[in-house]
Amino acid sequence: MSTWLITGCSTGLGHALAEAVLDAGHNAVITARNPDNLTELAAAHPDTALALPLNVRDHEQVANVAQQATERFGTIDVLVNNAGHGYRSAVEEADPAEVQELFETNFFGPVDLIRQILPGMRAQRSGTIINISSIAGRFSNPGSGYYSASKAALEGVSWALQKEAEPLGIRVVIVEPGAFRTDFAGRSLQQSATPIGDYANTAGLRRIENDHTHGTQPGDPARAAQALIRLAEAANPPLRVLLGSDAIQVIRAELDQQNAEIDEWEDLSHSTDFPDATAS
Repeated sequence: MSTWLITGCSTGLGHALAEAVLDAGHNAVITARNPDNLTELAAAHPDTALALPLNVRDHEQVANVAQQATERFGTIDVLVNNAGHGYRSAVEEADPAEVQELFETNFFGPVDLIRQILPGMRAQRSGTIINISSIAGRFSNPGSGYYSASKAALEGVSWALQKEAEPLGIRVVIVEPGAFRTDFAGRSLQQSATPIGDYANTAGLRRIENDHTHGTQPGDPARAAQALIRLAEAANPPLRVLLGSDAIQVIRAELDQQNAEIDEWEDLSHSTDFPDATAS
């Protein structure tokens, strides 16, 4: 039995994971901005579930969750930073306050929680941190620049943390889902309030009113939950893992394009070296 702390458990992947972890017999601190959404799940597992309110943008709540989790279960073995939301906007259209809230939710909040949990993991010389990113963390579509930036920031921190914490027995995994049948493209998706007509055929095509993919995504949250449990239990988990066949297709195509671009401009890249460096 291990102890998990999972954020964003109201719906979607977070709820599916919380349910799967508890059904597997593990302890779980399950969190949501409105903990009433977790009442039924917690009641079904009274000895192993602790439901707590958590808005990851609220530092006091983050610290309180870490403290109560430790008081109840002693240690946290697996932290899953799942809470987050999408945002659609052309770069020029975005409201700065909305962009700030996006980064507070998708980046600064998870980092705050990591910092609260790390001292305990360092003390026990073990632990797994799973950060839910997105395929958007490695490429970007029109209208998703700010969302991609928030996930790329989370991936950059995760990558460094993996190198810092691995010698201490702590594993870090970046999970990059494709499209899953959750509320991400529905209730949880936000967008700029004032569109600019010049972007109608780029970012505008992906605005909520023009996006009809919600409810047809290929990914199954229940299957993703089982995959995350497998990752947490793996002896040597990867730094990055894609979830979904669509994720594999998109990122392979992106990597092929990046490699082709490197090859095409390799001479220019070399041309910036000092002559003696090039000769060596």
